[in-house]
Amino acid sequence: MKRTILALGHELLSYRIHEVTPYINWIYFFHAWGFQPRFAAIANIHGCDSCRALWLTTFPEEERTKASEAMQLFKEANRMLDRLDETISIHCIFRLCQANADGDNLLIEGTTFPLLRQQTPQPDGGPFLCLSDFVRPLSSGTPDIVGLFASTISEEAEETYKSDPYKHLLVQTLNDRLAEAATEKMHEYVRKEAWGYAPDESLSIPDLLVEKYQGIRPAVGYPSLPDQSVNFLLDELLGMKQIGITLTEHGAMHPHSSVCGMMLAHPASRYFSVGKIGEDQLDDYARRRGMPIGDMRKFLATTI
Repeated sequence: MKRTILALGHELLSYRIHEVTPYINWIYFFHAWGFQPRFAAIANIHGCDSCRALWLTTFPEEERTKASEAMQLFKEANRMLDRLDETISIHCIFRLCQANADGDNLLIEGTTFPLLRQQTPQPDGGPFLCLSDFVRPLSSGTPDIVGLFASTISEEAEETYKSDPYKHLLVQTLNDRLAEAATEKMHEYVRKEAWGYAPDESLSIPDLLVEKYQGIRPAVGYPSLPDQSVNFLLDELLGMKQIGITLTEHGAMHPHSSVCGMMLAHPASRYFSVGKIGEDQLDDYARRRGMPIGDMRKFLATTI
């Protein structure tokens, strides 16, 4: 890992592929190739021929061909990772910011960061949640901390094997996983050292991948943070260009294999889905975002 301290409290972490490969969640890699989660278990099997053959026998006869395909895909994916390790890197940038909640907004280093609140009654009768609920309110008079982050694959990775459709698709699906894996490793470092709110955390990687740590890391596009336009706010606060991320006019990130969002430490914080919102919240949110309601409607098409 290469660590660089930038201005305004930013930290930049650069990883080689072999450093983040253990943090890959292979379930999502196999899902991208049309395999159900049970086939991703090949990633947990010892690489010797006898172990793989034994794994195949755990499947019904009619599923063994599919399991063999998953085994071959996993083998080819690892060969590709080894091949790219010398040339491809993954970059993360994060910033720990003073922040407070002000209703459904976060006030982050002088920037208003509007958020959405659930409006659909929950099956368990629970409260209507907003991410701001997990940040100390402005009325407390005491600042809290919110972490902001972005991660991306080096741009040359997206051009690799463009003349070979299969290998190019393999690289693309691996790039997505590498960006997420680097984020997982970065978040572990933030919790234990940079922010240090969980210095004694001792979790296995399988435990990390099922989010047994304290706090949450909602990324833009997650059900609790569905508005892609907030990428512009994150860019203002983070300076994503420092790791090579640029935004389209619609807030999409380039390179495609990129992820950004926020880190919250509150012990009670949890993931949730905003779900459908009403016209009243749409109007209010557009006002808080300072955007025309027509534009806001496009960004929130899946929630209206």
